[in-house]
Amino acid sequence: MSIAGGDFFRELSALLGSRIEVNTEIGKTYNGILKGYDRNTLSIVLAEAKDNQGTYYHRIFIRGEKINEMIKAEEPFDIKGLYLELEKIFPPGEVEFFEDSRIIRVLKKVRVTEEGVEGEGPLADRIRQVYDKYVLEHKTE
Repeated sequence: MSIAGGDFFRELSALLGSRIEVNTEIGKTYNGILKGYDRNTLSIVLAEAKDNQGTYYHRIFIRGEKINEMIKAEEPFDIKGLYLELEKIFPPGEVEFFEDSRIIRVLKKVRVTEEGVEGEGPLADRIRQVYDKYVLEHKTE
């Protein structure tokens, strides 16, 4: 596989769990949460999807050859901004940001992603407070 191909699948994998719009070759549009894809055929699975006529689908499988385009319309979560906020609170070098995977690690113990804070205990609780405040402040912008 080429480097460009690897980048393509890394980007596609980053969309897992995100709400996307899929336009098909027959003019149908689906809006749903990308739950999975087949690497060989680029067929996809959407959850909680609606088509352009308002029909709801709990799960829909769309063959890759029928897809014209996939679009992530929502603004991505500013994980780097959250990283900068956490850096202000913790000692230098104790907050790591892995940009490609969009993961923050604090004190090598607590992992933070767009979905939230993974971990238990006082440290995780403190980070969760910062996360919740950050999300609340940036939703109103």
